[in-house]
Parts: sequence; structure tokens; C-alpha cells
Amino acid sequence: MQFPDEEHTGNRIAHHRKRAGLTQRGLAQRIPYSYSLLTQVESGHKPASPDLVATIAQALSIDVTALTGQPYVTELQEDRLTELIRPIREALDLYDLGVDPDLRTRPAPQLIAAAERLCQQVRATKLYDAAVNLPEVMAEITTAVYLAPSTELWAALSSTYRTAHDLAVKLGYYDLSTVALDRMDWAADRASDPLISAVRQYMRALVYFREGEYTIGKRLVGSGHSLIERAPETRESLAVAGQLHLGTTVLAARAQDADAVRTHLAEASSYADRVGEAIDVHWLSFGPTNVAVHAVSAHVEMRAYGEALRSAAHVQIPKEWALSRAAHFHVDTARAQTETGRSEAALKSLITARRLAPQQTRYHSGARETIRGLIHLSRRTPDTLDHLAAWVGL
Repeated sequence: MQFPDEEHTGNRIAHHRKRAGLTQRGLAQRIPYSYSLLTQVESGHKPASPDLVATIAQALSIDVTALTGQPYVTELQEDRLTELIRPIREALDLYDLGVDPDLRTRPAPQLIAAAERLCQQVRATKLYDAAVNLPEVMAEITTAVYLAPSTELWAALSSTYRTAHDLAVKLGYYDLSTVALDRMDWAADRASDPLISAVRQYMRALVYFREGEYTIGKRLVGSGHSLIERAPETRESLAVAGQLHLGTTVLAARAQDADAVRTHLAEASSYADRVGEAIDVHWLSFGPTNVAVHAVSAHVEMRAYGEALRSAAHVQIPKEWALSRAAHFHVDTARAQTETGRSEAALKSLITARRLAPQQTRYHSGARETIRGLIHLSRRTPDTLDHLAAWVGL
């Protein structure tokens, strides 16, 4: 199977490396990865892992999306999602215009419920439905909150901005996700809810995680913990605090800090024991399952693939868990399976991720790179893998 060069992450790495005037050895000297691995990635014989891509992007002072090729415009057009980005962008831009005199709004309880449904659609990976409905709900709540300000409406507006961020990240529009987080902070401040602000800091930290800026990410998580201290101790505040520790876990894993990983996993586990499965708290899916899933992710990030698979074998996903989170777990598992030569198991994990969250998996850079890696490992591409590759646009 032949792939077009523009779909080849390794090819993009080579292109930007040459633009920076670096040889392969020169770039390898700037990153904590071997020259051998770099050459295999550039030639397309090894998948470009998210941590490698982030490290190279940082070393070359470019955006990660320049290497991953996101957003994947062709596939987005096929799914009729590109046409939905502009209305979201416009709705985010018009946040400060106040009341729209031509807009009739629903009662506040209905608007708050509509914001909740958007969160639910994203967690169920119904990305198209969420993207279609978001601009209207955002506009209605904006007008309603200017007409009759309330903590509940400001919180609902902040929630719509979070939905915009989640959609932008899943579809590869990282510039738009940053704008959405700024709007989320603006609304959270007016809602006077420190927990919403803490969740926003957690999400900002993940932006820096993707970009390889782990020190900044840790500072943002620390800021989130400071915000929680302003709130009374409740099940909700404990869940948010625990999720912040999980955020630090993946940041530490990318930084190859095993001691910090163990420390923050233990802290998160302590909170999870007190909270239980808290899928109803700010849509975080925090609890013992999420701690176990993050342990798998941390091992993958630290390239301890055997340990990741041993941990994954003990994970049991609750039926009520967010499909988006479950699918991400299966993509992580597939990456570990690929790296340990378990191609058939990796293919099954990717198929499971696709079944649970088809749109999310199609636009997941890690899934695409793992599929590419499986193709290079296979002497003869199985029909199932061939179809999976064609589906994600490889």
C-alpha cells in the first residue's frame, strides 16, 4: 500500500528538520530519542508517537499540528464537519456583544439542560450533533445571561465554551481550542465558581501536554489546586482535585519522571477511594477506573509497554462510562500492543475504539499513527487493517 507523502508524519518531520538546517543526527542530538528511531520514523517504518512528535515540535519551535497534519481536512469534509467550524468560531467571537435583539431565547432551565446535552453528546462522541447544536445554544445563553445574569447561566455558558474546546481538540483545530478556553475562563469568573476555573486550568495544562511544555503544564495544574482551596470540601471538589493529580501524572510521564508519576497516581487513587465513580462531576469521568486508565497511559508515555499491557489487563470499563474516554483507552492499549509486536491484538483494540467512538478515532493522531505502524509490521496487510487505514484516510 502506498501513502501520499503529505499523510506521512515522518515525512513532515524530515521536511521541517531540513528547513531548520538540521541533519538527522543533528536533530537526534536535541531530543531524548535515538538517531536510529528518528530515521525509522522519517522513513515511515516506525509510527511517530505523540511524545516523539511533541518533543520534535518543541526542538524545532513549530506547532505539533505542523507535524501531524491536523486538522485532517479531507476526512472532515467527507463527514461534513468542516462546514460546522466557522459557526462555532463566530459564536466564540461574538461573546462580548451582549443581547442579540433578533434572538428569542428559551427559559433558563431549558438552556442549562441544553448545555448539559452538548457535554453528553461530546462524551458519547456524537461530534457532528454537538457541532450542529453548539452555536445556537451558545448564542441563546449569551443573550439570556446578559438579560438576566445568574450564576447558573454563566456556568452553563462556560460549559458551552468547554464543549467548543472539546470539539476543536478532537477535530484538530487547536487554535480554536485556545480561544474557547479563554472564553471559558471569562464565563467561569462571572459564575464565581472556583471548580469550573480549576477544570479550565486542567484543560489548559493538557494543551501544553500536547505541545511538550510539561513544566508549564505542571504550573497550571498547581494553579488549579490553588483554586480548589477556595471552595468548600465536597464530593465535587474532591473529584476535581483528583483529576488534577491525574493531569500531573501524564505530564510527569511525558517528562519521564517515574517518581512523580507514582506520587500523583497514589494521590489520585486516594481521592478516588473517597469519591467513587464520579461521572456526574463536570463530565470528568473521575474515579477508580480513570485512575487505572491513567496508569496505563502513563506507562505508555514512559515507553514501559509491557507494564502498560499488564495494567490494561486489569481495567474494567463501566457501562455508563463516557465512550470518548473508553475509546481513548483502547487506542493507548493498541499503541502498547503494537510496540510489543502484538499486531492482531492491537488491531482488535483499534476496531473496538472505532466501534465505541468512530468520529473521535478517525481524527485521533495516535490511532492513525498506530494503524500506520501496524501496516509496516504486516507482511501482508489483512483486509480489516486495509479497510481501517482507508477509513482514516491513509
